Formats: sequence, structure tokens, C-alpha cells
Amino acid sequence: MELKGKRVAVLVDNIYQDMEVWYPLYRLREAGAEVVSVGLKAGETYHGKYGYPIVCEKSYDEARASDFDGVVVPGGYAPDIIRRHPKALQFVKDVNAQGKLVAAICHAGWVLCSADILRGRRVTCFFAIKDDVVNAGGIWEDSEVVVDKNLVTSRKPDDLPAFCRASIKVLAAQSPAR
Repeated sequence: MELKGKRVAVLVDNIYQDMEVWYPLYRLREAGAEVVSVGLKAGETYHGKYGYPIVCEKSYDEARASDFDGVVVPGGYAPDIIRRHPKALQFVKDVNAQGKLVAAICHAGWVLCSADILRGRRVTCFFAIKDDVVNAGGIWEDSEVVVDKNLVTSRKPDDLPAFCRASIKVLAAQSPAR
């Protein structure tokens, strides 16, 4: 298993895009990573756009970038909620500063904008937030996946296979966090 010993956070909040949480979560686990759901309140159940629930395992207060090898930020409308929490943004910023995987798909670009990690970086996202990404300093491309060092971004659920392959490749090339 190529990701044995790796630990990845998946950020969660209500109205997440169901496939953009569960597809990467299971794919990363299949590759051997430990995947932990992280949100505002540990023990809270959050529901996706289509109602599928996920229980938050760790809060932003508990999550430390040094304990993880990467973070996955799903799309849907959850990113607009996640970006309102300074500790969530600091977590993403710290993971990025440590050169670890930051993977964002669809509307998750909103979190990257608010975390201020896009300046001069190649990136993609759902077309409706392109202006936000560009205004935050991102160099936008219309591609199914864009990899810029530790940053992996994709546009929509149809891009999930490429998104997960690229995320796994970036994670596999890193040394474990611990």
C-alpha cells in the first residue's frame, strides 16, 4: 500500500458535495492512508448536499498540521462555511507552509482564497469561482487536474479519478508527518 503511514484530513461541514468527500476518503484509505474528518465540532454529524452524513472526528481546535501529511477540501457549499472559521484557514495555511498535500476540488477553491495560499500558483476550480481564484492571485487553468508542487486542484466531480491519482502521487512522494 503506497500510502501506509500517511495521515490525511478531510474538511467537513454541512452541504458538502457528497462524492467529493467520500470518493477521496475511500480512495485514500484503499491506498493505505489513515483519513480523519475534521470540522468545527468533533462528534457533530454533517450532511452533504444529497443528505449523506459524516461524523466529524476532530475539531479545528484539535487538528495540527504537524500531525497530518495532507488535507483534502471538498466542494459543494461547505467551503463557504469552512472559510468562515479562522482555525480552519490556519490549518490549511500551515499544511501548505509545511509543503504537504493541499487538495481542493470544485468550490473548495474558496477556502484556498481565504487561506491566502494561491498567489502565483497554478490552479483550477469550478468555473463559477474562477474570478475569486484569479483575484486571490491564482493562475487559473481549465483542466481536470492541476498540480503545482504540493497543491492539487480539480474542477468538479467528473474530475475525481484524476484528482485522486494526483493527490496519491503527491502524498506518496512525501515523508510521513510523524
